[in-house]
Amino acid sequence: MIPIPFRMTCRRAARLALLLALGLCALALAGCHRGDAVAWRLTDVTGHMPDLDFRLIDDHGKPVTGQDYRGKVVLLYFGYTHCPDVCPLTLAQLHVVMQRLGPLADGARILFVSVDPARDTPEVMHAYVSAFDPRAVGLSGQPRDIEALSKRYRSAFTREPDQGNGQYEVSHSSAIYIFDRNGKARLLSTPDRSQDDLVHDLHLLLDPGVSA
Repeated sequence: MIPIPFRMTCRRAARLALLLALGLCALALAGCHRGDAVAWRLTDVTGHMPDLDFRLIDDHGKPVTGQDYRGKVVLLYFGYTHCPDVCPLTLAQLHVVMQRLGPLADGARILFVSVDPARDTPEVMHAYVSAFDPRAVGLSGQPRDIEALSKRYRSAFTREPDQGNGQYEVSHSSAIYIFDRNGKARLLSTPDRSQDDLVHDLHLLLDPGVSA
């Protein structure tokens, strides 16, 4: 199967991607010297990022926390439903990844955190994420809570000027943060990584017969 490539064409996205890349260089270099037995293909951030922790609203309007997803491998991604390109491409790619994982995918959840809570109500989020994959959950909440979560994982987003009639774009980082079943930050996938890399590393985290 030909991988669906990531693309980031939103304005100012290149600047945000550069800032994220600079922040991740130290993590990648540290991971190279860990000598871990597991042959990860993605960037190993074990011990370099905080545990999964948040208080937001899911796409059914229910308050949820990071603790609610313990026992699942979590793929955390920041985006918004009006995103013209990178968000739908990312979610489409993750759907294919879940399909390739087969029954193991039931042990994973895709958490799509909106950086545009003014427009992304629970109803809007539910319709959006459900169109991509049944294991995807839309999360929104108060702007201060979303900003705090973004800073917690060194992500970034910027709202562009309103184009009129409430239409605007939001430039945002495009990394996928992957947590193990205990909520520990383990891996980071950047847009240059392939479906094969994601499938390989998620298989290691999801397969109970593999020590990761």
